[in-house]
Order: sequence, then C-alpha cells, then structure tokens
Amino acid sequence: MLTFSVPGMSCGKCTAKIETAVQALDPTALLSFDLEAREVEIDSADPAAELLAAIAKAGFEAKAA
Repeated sequence: MLTFSVPGMSCGKCTAKIETAVQALDPTALLSFDLEAREVEIDSADPAAELLAAIAKAGFEAKAA
C-alpha cells in the first residue's frame, strides 16, 4: 500500500476524479481517502510513478507521503 499527499484534494468530487483515474490504470486498485489529512492510500501492483501520473492526469499534484 502506498500513501500519497494530495494538497488540492478537498471534497468528494476530488476523490471521485482520483479514483476514476487510478482505476483506469489499474481496475483492481483499492483506494482509501483521508480528506482531513489530504492523503490517499492506494493498494495497487502498479509502480508509484505510474500512480502519481494517474493522479496528475486527474488534475492534482501529489507526492509520496
């Protein structure tokens, strides 16, 4: 499981965009969001760099937490 800090994530629409983008890359990925901490945990076999690219494609800057 990888944790990413996503400072621009603030609502359910944000999490939905991120979830859609990550699951387009890995349909079996499991995501857990903490809006208060602005973090997302992703359980995926894909490399962190690809997951970060998917989050960026959704319109959010992210970094490993």
